[in-house]
Amino acid sequence: MAYTLAATPMKRLLLLAFLLLAPALLLLAQPTTILSGTVRDASGQPLPGANVFLKTTFDGATTDSLGRFRFETQAAGSYVLQASLLGFVPVERPVGLSGPPVRLELVLKSTPHALGSVLITAGAFEASDEHRSAALNTRDIQTTAGALADVAAAFNTLPGTTRVGEDGMLFVRGGAASETKVYMDGLLVQNPYNATVAAVPARGRFSPSLFKGTVFSTGGYSAQYGQALSGVLLLNSTDLAPETQTGLSVSSLFVGASHVKRWARTSLDATVDYTNLTPYQRLLPQNVTWFQSPRGLTTSLGLRHHTGPAGMLKVYGRWSQQQFRIGQPSPEPAGRQTVGLRNGNGYLNATFRSPLRRGWSVQTGLGLSLDNQHLAPDTVRIGTREQAVVGRLVLINDSAAARWNVKIGAEVLVQNVQQQVQPSAALATVYTPSFLEQRAAGFVESDFQLTDRLAGRLGARTEYSALLNRWNAAPRLALAYQTTKNSSVSGAYGRFYQSPDNALLLVQPRLRFEQATHSVLTYQYARDRQLLQAEAYYKTYRHLTRYDGQNARHPQAYDNGGTGYARGLDVLWRDRKTIKNLEYYLSYGFLDTKRQYRHDPVAAVPTFAARHSLSVVGKYWVQPLHTLFGATYSYGSPRRYHDLNDLEHGYNQGQLPSYQDLSLNASYITRLLGQYTILHLAATNVLGRPNVFGYRYAAQPDASGFYNRVALTPTAPRMLFVALFISINKQRALDLNERPE
Repeated sequence: MAYTLAATPMKRLLLLAFLLLAPALLLLAQPTTILSGTVRDASGQPLPGANVFLKTTFDGATTDSLGRFRFETQAAGSYVLQASLLGFVPVERPVGLSGPPVRLELVLKSTPHALGSVLITAGAFEASDEHRSAALNTRDIQTTAGALADVAAAFNTLPGTTRVGEDGMLFVRGGAASETKVYMDGLLVQNPYNATVAAVPARGRFSPSLFKGTVFSTGGYSAQYGQALSGVLLLNSTDLAPETQTGLSVSSLFVGASHVKRWARTSLDATVDYTNLTPYQRLLPQNVTWFQSPRGLTTSLGLRHHTGPAGMLKVYGRWSQQQFRIGQPSPEPAGRQTVGLRNGNGYLNATFRSPLRRGWSVQTGLGLSLDNQHLAPDTVRIGTREQAVVGRLVLINDSAAARWNVKIGAEVLVQNVQQQVQPSAALATVYTPSFLEQRAAGFVESDFQLTDRLAGRLGARTEYSALLNRWNAAPRLALAYQTTKNSSVSGAYGRFYQSPDNALLLVQPRLRFEQATHSVLTYQYARDRQLLQAEAYYKTYRHLTRYDGQNARHPQAYDNGGTGYARGLDVLWRDRKTIKNLEYYLSYGFLDTKRQYRHDPVAAVPTFAARHSLSVVGKYWVQPLHTLFGATYSYGSPRRYHDLNDLEHGYNQGQLPSYQDLSLNASYITRLLGQYTILHLAATNVLGRPNVFGYRYAAQPDASGFYNRVALTPTAPRMLFVALFISINKQRALDLNERPE
């Protein structure tokens, strides 16, 4: 949508630099090695539905009705391929990946006591823990119409989420955006979204091409992760780049360049992108006034190195800076509010994994982040500086022949937040709130097999906050029962804790952990590229932070007396089989929620919650045109707002119009001067739906007692996007007759 681009310019360049860095925009997976073969039993009969995957990666496949499998991987070097199926002993086979195709004939021996493959699916839209393929992979994110290659926007088409157009972040099952956390390679990311201002939606900072797998958990997630009341988005970065190549991108919004160098066991990649929306916004109508259009510069550097057959060192660094100045409609007599933004953000993520002895392996990492933000709403000046260090160490015992595994881990965080607030540029008065947080956490978790059809996951997590001077203890439990060969029922229960938001801690640091309890029940049916998943959930909230809305900077007005609940039903249907070259999915979410927190005087439906959410996403490959067409329709039932001119009906009883959006895109694959080229076209809100996200009211009523108001709408009626991506020196020939898998 148009406002998305305006919100985070430099990210938009990443959004499609994704296509160069992974020129497999779906239409052509760019593998290093193709693995194929069959899986049979001891009598030679084919075994359909067997999981075949490379251990320590997200690459794999499920055998078809004839026991055949085929998948592509960018991994290189020595790996272990594993095949498993309920009622059979898993088989492992060492493989060397160097480019030429690898074909394998695998035989599984049956045993009534073998470790089955019952899946823990409650609360997570993933096909299986062994195969580790999320419902939306990198290709899906890149090609979902309307998402514009933004990870959060793509996952907002899944059930359990509410599309909050003025924000752009992930709102999960009645929770605020801050209650869903983003992890990259196991490390909590402190600032996963680009900086923005009110009513201008944000984009995620990371391009989907950085990741080989994504797992989105909307409840009941693992004890390995904390500090999230609603859900977690787990991003797992790619290993070695498949080949040396250079990429160039030119679009209506940005220009960019990238280069990847590949050696036998090491790859190094660098990108630079510059965004400036001035020409674009002058050509197309806008709903706001841009005194300075969004512009920014982003650079990144990534190193991947194989330290052994299954050992990997990854280092990724990114620096971005952005600025804009916007004039938004205001209900005050001036008629317009001007807000300026400048932001600089740096992030460094370094991780290492390696096998140890006797089935043990280690995963460790360190994350550093720095965020400098300067806001200037009218005459107010606000500067915020956040520095954070996150460390993590996990020991894993995961033997294919055992009926259980165990993960033991610890995390530490040191975070320093400083702010300078100048209420008026004409006054010398400056407030300088700050806080220093030091938090430690430990967890233990085990996946276990009780019978061939019944599996479970038991875990516990504890955290200590020096700032809050409090401990918490969070038990987690999940059980899964395989009802048939293709279906399962799962349940999950857990307690989850989160520190209050930084903005609250800057005013009153002596608060306590906010708390949520999740109960989740899931039914899943998966067969032959079709998936049906239905999930019912119930969440309760305790110790939510409250304060006086009339005096938000008064520390003594803060307490943890807020409560709430959320309950509902989420349904996902995905079909890649019925119509050749067509894949589509339908998602529906029903949400019933109320809470009293922040400045709410009573319990009420939050302004960001929609009772009904629906998305229909389709992608169709037209071989004669060498083009992938995509369409997404999204619907959200009317959200609530507090109408100051209708107080007799109560708090948050006003209703907005429903949210509706139809977005289209097309990606044309061709050659330009002999180089792999993608021409990408995208349009959001093609029907011109006048969506309204809320209202901004005047501070005081007029003489008749009426509060003037203005509607919050997208920054532009729609967004049109055109981009050309060229990959130079690709070693793999471009086959225009190859259709996407």
